[in-house]
Amino acid sequence: MNYEVVIGLETHVELKTESKIFCSCGGHAAAKTPNDCVCPACSGMPGMLPVMNKRVVELAVLAGLMLNCEISRYTTFDKKNYYYPDLPCAYQVTQINHPICTNGCVQVKTSAGVRDIHIKQIHMEEDAGKLVHSGSYSYVDFNRTSVPLIEIVTQPDFRSAEEVITYLTNLKSMFRFSGISECEEGAMRCDVNISVREEGSQEFGVRTEIKNMSSFEAIEKAYQL
Repeated sequence: MNYEVVIGLETHVELKTESKIFCSCGGHAAAKTPNDCVCPACSGMPGMLPVMNKRVVELAVLAGLMLNCEISRYTTFDKKNYYYPDLPCAYQVTQINHPICTNGCVQVKTSAGVRDIHIKQIHMEEDAGKLVHSGSYSYVDFNRTSVPLIEIVTQPDFRSAEEVITYLTNLKSMFRFSGISECEEGAMRCDVNISVREEGSQEFGVRTEIKNMSSFEAIEKAYQL
């Protein structure tokens, strides 16, 4: 019996802006020391209201146009509640119900030929902070908290690691050329969703999500395993 591997990607891209998504802090790129670029808004102090960074919307729309998406005329933000030490509000502001871009499509060309990769959506969200582990202690650095991201969610259209790497390489080239993101040093991270099914079957197998892969080599190894 032959099997095929089915892959979908969720790619987080840190946007190249001068400030965070909901406040005027410069973000971790401008920080000299831990917790250097933090204010009451991005550190989750009570009563602090967000102010939207216009440039984040512009870059998200630009990414959608480059990936042949439909740009939504109506879009909203939602709160995704979960507790983690580097998430000061205990929720992440993201787009669940009305993402800014939907229904895109790009092509990847590999040794197996050309395949269409369909984009389910692109949505804007804020990044979490960072935990730094040293010995038996863990320290929290909030400089990255509320740094703007876009998340690009594909349909499960990939069938090989070569297609995945080609797609990500194309994204990196487009986003660097257009000034959307540098896509370096953790500014481009992937959640890889993998399932296995019988060849010819239309039903997907059990999905396994491998989170926060930050290098092409790691993603390729995840597929091979």
